[in-house]
Amino acid sequence: MTITQFEQVLSKGENLTVEFKTWIYAKDMRERISLAVDELVAFANAKGGTVYMGVEDDGTVTGCNRYDEQKIMESIYDRTRPALFTEIEVIRYEGKDVLAIKVERDGTTYATSDGRCLKRLGKNSKPYYPDEMSNKYASVQSPDFSGQILADSTIEDINALEIYNLKEKLKIRDPKSSLPELEDMSFLRDLGLIKEDEGVDKLTIAGLLFVGKETAINRLLPQAEVIYLHYSAGNMEEYDSRLDLKQPIISVIDRLTEKIQNTNKIVNVQVGLFRLEVEDFSEKVFQEALLNALSHRDYLNMGAVYVKHYPDRIVIENPGAFPEGVNEKNIITHPSTPRNKLIAETLQRLKYVQRTGQGVDIIFREMISSGKPYPQYHAYNEAVTLTIFSAIDDVNFVKFIASEQDKLQKILPLPELMILRYLTDNKRIILSEVQGLTQLPIAEARKSCNNLVRDGLIGLSGKEYMLTAKVYDAIKSDVEYTQDTVIRYVKAKSLIEEYLQSAEFITNEKIRELCGFTRQQARSTLDRMRSEGILRLEGQGRVARYYRN
Repeated sequence: MTITQFEQVLSKGENLTVEFKTWIYAKDMRERISLAVDELVAFANAKGGTVYMGVEDDGTVTGCNRYDEQKIMESIYDRTRPALFTEIEVIRYEGKDVLAIKVERDGTTYATSDGRCLKRLGKNSKPYYPDEMSNKYASVQSPDFSGQILADSTIEDINALEIYNLKEKLKIRDPKSSLPELEDMSFLRDLGLIKEDEGVDKLTIAGLLFVGKETAINRLLPQAEVIYLHYSAGNMEEYDSRLDLKQPIISVIDRLTEKIQNTNKIVNVQVGLFRLEVEDFSEKVFQEALLNALSHRDYLNMGAVYVKHYPDRIVIENPGAFPEGVNEKNIITHPSTPRNKLIAETLQRLKYVQRTGQGVDIIFREMISSGKPYPQYHAYNEAVTLTIFSAIDDVNFVKFIASEQDKLQKILPLPELMILRYLTDNKRIILSEVQGLTQLPIAEARKSCNNLVRDGLIGLSGKEYMLTAKVYDAIKSDVEYTQDTVIRYVKAKSLIEEYLQSAEFITNEKIRELCGFTRQQARSTLDRMRSEGILRLEGQGRVARYYRN
């Protein structure tokens, strides 16, 4: 730019493509970059433009000092989504340096890395709201965002190789499916991935996310990005590897699954004659968690999905709050409310998920049966995070569950697994706690407990459920079981003595009712109280009565 051209810019002032920003009056470099990023994002979402750093609002040139052009470009790149490429020209004017930072419009929608989207309006930058963006997504609106037609899409945006991959994978996952035999366009039409708009086939948003070219995703839905960050044990604060993915959903799943598997360690757990391999991060759990994130994320939020891979855990950060009515306390049992119905249905038809549900129960089941800590969900205003852990808390629990399921010839339901896991750690639980733990209505919580009692895995002592002796034998030490048996006897003795203060005698049946015991537990308690000289027996069989000495 010549001096004459620059002076013309100064004389005309700020407008649709020109913004002046101070340098010397900003408190530090962070503030300068922040000021520039907002305006550059707004320009990129309009007609492009130039931010002149070192010029005040009235056109006075105050200049820039102690700057590094490369670092400025990289900072802008890092603070925008998708990453914004800029050009910087240094203009020397009246002994002062002005940085002209230019950005072009390329049809992509940009946002700041913290999820703010802006657009230039006259000489000011304004928020760019989702309802304004939606016009570029669909000429025929659908209540399901992922089912909307991308008005600017063409058949050229389809990656034929992705169609081939989907068909080949479906042949393996569901050999009986007739979908792979369809011609490509019929295949996409049957899945709802393309729809007709004014006589022309166009991609739906789900279609773009399953079979779109990377260039098309970047142009039409740039926020559909997954960023993988790897952290080493030596530095848990700064990532040592990064992968930015703007690819179709299945390609993202395959790529990141490979990354996780490459670093997975395996613990061998011997169960009888068989050896059970427990991975740091189960492929099933990781894929289910990532599929949930990609199908339930808010695609009008400009943030990316982050997968943060630490040595001991994986954290998946998902843009968008929980769907209405869902929270951390009901996420396992709440009826499925997919934010993007067509994406969820496509995953089901491609046999990547068993149903159009959240799959949260699958994640919990796999983690618990592998002896790992519960997955942790945290909800924020505009995001949800899921943390899954690698460490095995209790190898004996893993052995016991595997052995018991083999013996019973059935897979224990998730609520029953949760109860057993809780009792392994906490020794006792009452029905109201079971209800909160399993997120079930009280009747279903009681049924789960009754099933475990029937299978001989837990017993009822008064109002408290406890692990039975055989479970303690498999999971806990003899000392722990003996201690709990003593405590149970002390409680039962206290209840019986209190009952006999107002009653002449007590029976085995009454003790079972009073203490929640089985017949054998009641008999053992009575025998012990007789041996201690507390009770005496009169009669036998059905007429046996126990009196206080």
